[in-house]
Amino acid sequence: MSMSSTFTVPVSGGDLTVHELAGSAESPRTVMAIHGITANGLAYATLARRLPDDVRLLAPDLRGRAESATVPGPWGLAAHADDVIAVLDHFRLATVPVIGHSMGAYVVALAAARHPERFQRVVLVDGGIGFPPPEGTDIDARLAAVLGPAQAKLSMTFADQEAYLDFMRTNAAITETEALGPDVAADLHRYLLHDLTPRDGGRLGSSCIPDAIRADGSDTMTDTEVLTAAGRLPMPGTLLWAPRGLLNQTPGLLPPELVGFADLGPELRSEFVPDCNHYSIMFADHALDRVVTATLG
Repeated sequence: MSMSSTFTVPVSGGDLTVHELAGSAESPRTVMAIHGITANGLAYATLARRLPDDVRLLAPDLRGRAESATVPGPWGLAAHADDVIAVLDHFRLATVPVIGHSMGAYVVALAAARHPERFQRVVLVDGGIGFPPPEGTDIDARLAAVLGPAQAKLSMTFADQEAYLDFMRTNAAITETEALGPDVAADLHRYLLHDLTPRDGGRLGSSCIPDAIRADGSDTMTDTEVLTAAGRLPMPGTLLWAPRGLLNQTPGLLPPELVGFADLGPELRSEFVPDCNHYSIMFADHALDRVVTATLG
């Protein structure tokens, strides 16, 4: 694996930052990975360390987050899907396996449904399927309930990096992931801290644009094209899902009954990953073994 490098990719409205977390332009295989709603590309650093030496891993910071925070709207998953294609075009990648975690799984499903010729295989990690909430649901309240500290941080500031990490540790799903070992903890901290940006008075705050988070979150719950994309995928793929959610609660983001009734493409299979939560499914050894196998075949 190479040291992490970054590239800027022109997209509508600005330049997207893309992290090369493993491999290089000379690598014979390239995988693309799309992060979750308040996350960033560094969420895939632990995965990068587990990939074979001949695999390049590209992971963008999506518009409205981290080093791509200045890329403007319009927000919504269609914009992210277009950006995914722009990244593939920039790197002259005709077709790749692609991973999406959480909201990133919905982005991946949408991009692959619209452009099936560009994706060899899709891996949807604890996301990508759903049913619309009851009519009249308060989207903001639902996002706050599902995301917990990941949503609350958007309106907060912190004295320093450690204060921010302490706040994120109020989430049991984060502390469980942090406890997986020193290497994982270092990856987790680097990913979490990549979200921070300077604010007035020397304090730090989340780089995430609140309007982007709201629009993207709304699409994962209410946009029919997004919610039905996984059922239209013609390429091989895997839906991996965790028993515990963003707050370490049971059931998780994808309850068993939701997975059981989901409309999946003819070559898309679902696979339960035990002993993990919504975050640790992208950091724990046994879960990443499933992700790597599903991605590389």
